Amino acid sequence: MSYSVLMTVYKKEDPLFFDQAIQSILKQTVVSDDFVLVCDGELTNALNNVIKKHIDKLRVFRTKKKVGLCEALNTGLKECRHELVARMDSDDISIPDRCERELKVFEENPDLSVISGTVQEFFGEPKGDGLLKKRVLPETQKELVAFSRRRNPFNHPAVMFKKSDVIASGGYKDDYFRFEDYDLWIRMFQNGYKGYNIQDVILYMRVSSDFYKRRGGKKFAKDTLRFHRNLINTGWSTNRNYITSAVPHAMVCLMPNSMRKAVYKILRKS
Repeated sequence: MSYSVLMTVYKKEDPLFFDQAIQSILKQTVVSDDFVLVCDGELTNALNNVIKKHIDKLRVFRTKKKVGLCEALNTGLKECRHELVARMDSDDISIPDRCERELKVFEENPDLSVISGTVQEFFGEPKGDGLLKKRVLPETQKELVAFSRRRNPFNHPAVMFKKSDVIASGGYKDDYFRFEDYDLWIRMFQNGYKGYNIQDVILYMRVSSDFYKRRGGKKFAKDTLRFHRNLINTGWSTNRNYITSAVPHAMVCLMPNSMRKAVYKILRKS
């Protein structure tokens, strides 16, 4: 089975991490023949040098100004040549057989629209003391739907999905700060599309020094409540879920960074 890869990058990314992310895709056991890279606005010379290094393996598209993640992803998605699209962030590392395993699940289950899997957080290097927590999510459609009424059912950095089903569901929207992918999965579930999570680690997700800080703040807290209120208004969730999930999440967003970091570690399985 053929698949496209969709990655975006902007000027604040680390060139070394960017290079490692690209290489992890180029070294897949089943390599894509369609690697779409969207440059969101002007890049640094160092980032452009990484692109030049791999230019024969990439199809590069550039926006005239920074448009944000959602518009950049939608732009790239339209350019993808294959129905199956693997998302890849510009600072993570896919394990060598990540895409092969996702393709196999699609081949065995053609009714699926979204596949992801467990991700292993890391700091520095994805080995030894650099390995942090795993983000393990429910496996089957029934479990995913139930889980999605309270929390995000997929690890976005590791997803592979059907292009047509994502577009039919409205693509990425920036209505809610940091809930862009969660919002997409809910709309896909509401449209009857199905998903699955591989229970093994298929991607190493980099944790930066400000990782937990970026998951806090008044705006994030406000949009957390607004997003989950919308789930209630559309009949997807309940007031009980709002009180037991959304409100505590918003409270965590308003905590000092050190406290928020401790809470996140508790929520993730070792």
